[in-house]
Order: sequence, then structure tokens, then C-alpha cells
Amino acid sequence: MYSTERLTLRAWQASDLPPFAALNKDSDVMRYFPSVLSRAQSDAMAAHIQSKLADNGFGFWAVELTETREFIGFVGLNRPTFDLGHQPFVEIGWRLASPHWGKGYATEAAQKALAIGFEDAELPAIYAFTTESNLPSQAVMKKLGMTPAAPSTFSHPHLAADHPLATHVLYAISKPTWQADHAD
Repeated sequence: MYSTERLTLRAWQASDLPPFAALNKDSDVMRYFPSVLSRAQSDAMAAHIQSKLADNGFGFWAVELTETREFIGFVGLNRPTFDLGHQPFVEIGWRLASPHWGKGYATEAAQKALAIGFEDAELPAIYAFTTESNLPSQAVMKKLGMTPAAPSTFSHPHLAADHPLATHVLYAISKPTWQADHAD
């Protein structure tokens, strides 16, 4: 379990499944993904996330408001199932329930995930990607100190080339850059 000023990043619990399913069927939350998820798909995704946390020592942590213990989504690190020529290729990602947007939670939790990736997992760099139309996520990437990486755009291998969300942007931050930004 990890904490920030307002948030707790923790292992998933059975009580997270209903609000996670609600988040995954919210068309606003999922507008930059191919489709909303059914309850069964959402539960399967949560189980997969839990297994990756156990296997890797890092993954997508459940995020809750520390004060109320309300589940608001996930943030964390993941090894994508495809390669863009970077080794190790570890991404940072987030998905929060829409009532919690615009409050700085994604950036706050992602900053903690970067610290875990660089300090605990000793990763040399961390990447982030999203569809090119997802400007809110790109804004978070920039707030984290991430910059466009090579290739700066790519066609997501899990989407048809003509899919409207296929073109993705890739951002990165290296450990030395992150350390320089966080020197005391």
C-alpha cells in the first residue's frame, strides 16, 4: 500500500468490483477506448490486474480517497503485451471515475507510481501512450514531465488500422530526468 497527500494506492478488494464496473461502463470514461465494458469484462480485467500485481510486484493499483476510502479508479505501471523497441517497456496508466476528474488525482497518483517505478523497481524509463485525440491524458503526461518519445505516434496493434482510435502517441520520462525534477 502506498499513499499520497489525498490518495491511497493499494491492492484490489472484492468491494472494488461494482464501482470499477460502473467506471468501465461510463461512456465518458471510456470514450478513448474501443467500447464500454460489461460487468463480466470489467471483473475479468480486475482479476487480470490483480494477477499482474502479484507476478510483477507492480501493476495497476486500486486508488481510493484516503479520507473516505472511496474507490475512484486505478493508477500504476504495466508491461504492455506489445513492443515498440524499448526494453524494458513499462507504461504508466490511469483510469478514474468521471466525478473525480479535474481534481489533480490522476497526476498525484501517477507521480507516486513514477516514484515506485524509478526508486523501487529501478526502471530506466517509463512510457505512457494514448490515442492522439485524448488530450486530457496527454496533459497529465506533460504534467508528469513526460515528453514525446520515438516513435512519437504509432498504430495500436490491438486495433484495426482504420479504427478511429488506432493512432496513438507515445510519451516517456527517463530515470535521470525524473530524478533531476525531484531533487531536494
